[in-house]
Amino acid sequence: QVQLVESGGGLVQAGGSLRLSCAVSGRTFSGYAMGWFRQAPGKEREFVAATSRSGVSTYYADSVKGRFTISRDNAKNTVTLQMNSLKPEDTAVYSCAAKPTISLRTYTTPREYDYWGQGTQVTVSS
Repeated sequence: QVQLVESGGGLVQAGGSLRLSCAVSGRTFSGYAMGWFRQAPGKEREFVAATSRSGVSTYYADSVKGRFTISRDNAKNTVTLQMNSLKPEDTAVYSCAAKPTISLRTYTTPREYDYWGQGTQVTVSS
């Protein structure tokens, strides 16, 4: 059974930073492509960032490019999302997701992922 547990959410002022972590257990972490998604109240879940199973390839939503950085540590079974220059519109529940794959590509749509964490709230005040 694969389990994903996010941590690091909270309340921050606009312009501030937060670092989200996602710990993955259950199978060989290096066999998963990983992604971060977010969902604000009344809105659909949207893609934020993704990394390939090797970590060499990453991809970002235009709305976060240049502000957020996704990285992974295959030795520690974790993926992180460093969020800088936060804006009120970044407020949402952030979830990590895992997709078992042999490909070295990234994945950007929720339906491509097989496993999800419970999410962590990020609130950015103006």
